[in-house]
Amino acid sequence: MSHFSTVKTELRQREPLVAALRDLGYSPEEGARQVRGYRGQTVEAELAVTMDQGGDLGFRWNAESGAYELVTDLDLWKQQVPIERFLSKLTQRYAFNTVLAASAQEGFEVAEQRNCQDGSIELVVTRWDA
Repeated sequence: MSHFSTVKTELRQREPLVAALRDLGYSPEEGARQVRGYRGQTVEAELAVTMDQGGDLGFRWNAESGAYELVTDLDLWKQQVPIERFLSKLTQRYAFNTVLAASAQEGFEVAEQRNCQDGSIELVVTRWDA
């Protein structure tokens, strides 16, 4: 019996997802990877994070929803924060990296970045027009 759980997300682009995982201190591996779970069981994912303790984290593309889904063995979750908090932090970093990439593509530069007490991030971007 598989112990893997699949958690739907709204994470639709690989690059900001990889950047968000790196921002949180993880080392994601891209390409077809095996995600380890209970008693050596594995499932394949397109993006994986090997964990020293507990089950690995994997992200696989769900073409039906057009987003990546998190695949992990929740019974082996040994992270410092609960899964809900992990997903919240990951989603925030994903959005941050998505905004940075979109801003840079439009010719904007970050002029100011402020981490607020409520956990939000404020950005001021500027662009010089000729």
